[in-house]
Amino acid sequence: MIKSFINTLQNCFRIPELRERIYFTLLLLAVCRLIALIPIPGLDGQALVQFLESSRDKGEDGGMGLLGMYSMFTGGALESCAIGSLGIMPYISATIILQLMTAVVPSLAKMVREEGGRAQVVKYGRYMTVILCLGQGFVMSLGWEKPEQMFGNGAPALVQSPGWAYHITTTLVLTCGTVLLMWLGEQITERGIGNGISLVISIGIVARFPQAVQSLFEMFLPNLSENGFAAAREASKFHPFHGIALILLLLAVIAGVIAVTQAQRKIPVQYAQRVKGSKVFQGGSSFMPLKVNYAGVMPIIFAQAILMFPQKIFEVLGKTSGISFLTDVGDLLQYGQPMYLVTEGLMILFFSYFWVATQFNETQIADDLKKYGGYIPGVRPGSPTSDFLHHTMSRITLAGALFLVAIAILPALMMKGVGINFAVAQFFGGTSMLITVGVMLDTMKQMESHLMMRHYDGFLAKGRIRGRNG
Repeated sequence: MIKSFINTLQNCFRIPELRERIYFTLLLLAVCRLIALIPIPGLDGQALVQFLESSRDKGEDGGMGLLGMYSMFTGGALESCAIGSLGIMPYISATIILQLMTAVVPSLAKMVREEGGRAQVVKYGRYMTVILCLGQGFVMSLGWEKPEQMFGNGAPALVQSPGWAYHITTTLVLTCGTVLLMWLGEQITERGIGNGISLVISIGIVARFPQAVQSLFEMFLPNLSENGFAAAREASKFHPFHGIALILLLLAVIAGVIAVTQAQRKIPVQYAQRVKGSKVFQGGSSFMPLKVNYAGVMPIIFAQAILMFPQKIFEVLGKTSGISFLTDVGDLLQYGQPMYLVTEGLMILFFSYFWVATQFNETQIADDLKKYGGYIPGVRPGSPTSDFLHHTMSRITLAGALFLVAIAILPALMMKGVGINFAVAQFFGGTSMLITVGVMLDTMKQMESHLMMRHYDGFLAKGRIRGRNG
């Protein structure tokens, strides 16, 4: 299997067009990493990096519990005060908002169906991205000006020259950084290989992998340089069997994510023969694929993004008002606490069904089937078909949502229950695992399509990725 995979990679570079696309993609992804490393003028990012590293060495989160997910998406740019600190998330947020508006605003829904309408919606998304960047960039400049509120007590001073000039400059630089990342992602989609925006997010997640490896090494051999191998081994609460268990768990999680991501319920569809004018359209049979995880990673992103705010709000209100009850509620909503996990699980279930309700239009599908002479065997066309699709989608969405809940809370359980560093635990589930695996599968499919057109085998011996065609 490994030999076949290596041969497939070699075949990828034998095709001139595919080779150019791969090189182009790698070049632009390298530029994305530079954007995440170049510091903003007037900010001491190195001091913040050192503070966060020392906090993690002491077993603290360095104030990053609230911003951990956002920092993961930016590939550490937020922690180093880089020009890409906003990452691509404002563009993702704008796209999600427009998708939801398309489902509830008739004029937008009509525009998408018209010729050239989708390009117009994409243009609106870009404008909205700039607006979100200006707002989020200004808020982030305020956070860097008062680092103790953003990163915890003891955070060093980051701003060299506070004032409105600093706020305006930082906001504009952050906006330009996100717009540049957005443009690079679109260029990768058009001239490279894979979905550009998803690859920009994935490269930021993968960039944290060396930090995870270092944290994993320190788990098993703490302070190796100071204590020596024998003393470090005795000081660690983890033994080699824990390492084997982590490897097996990682493989199981990856396999589960791939299986659920590719899983689909195939609804058989029969088409009757019909005559339109002088043309006769032959009937036939096909199937309608309904994805088990229809919402993808969106429910987890929505739930975690919303849960960021209540904890911080209760914490600030408790400190300013002196009311201990508010502080206690804020503590209960901290990442990894039982109330946080229960609330997150319920929100993931809600948003999974919410996403399906807004994006999956069973009534429109039933009408289209009836219009083109298609029907589901054993189900009458029209309203019964719509009810059947609604009932079927509700059942398989529950299975996908429960899997998302398990994946979302797994890193928190590993960190709070077992004591595994968050830098390591985040690669065992949550958004990082779902996004990375999904992007890899999508990129492999696109590469495989180029190989199949040139009569090369794909990444599997059968020449196609499992689940692609059934």
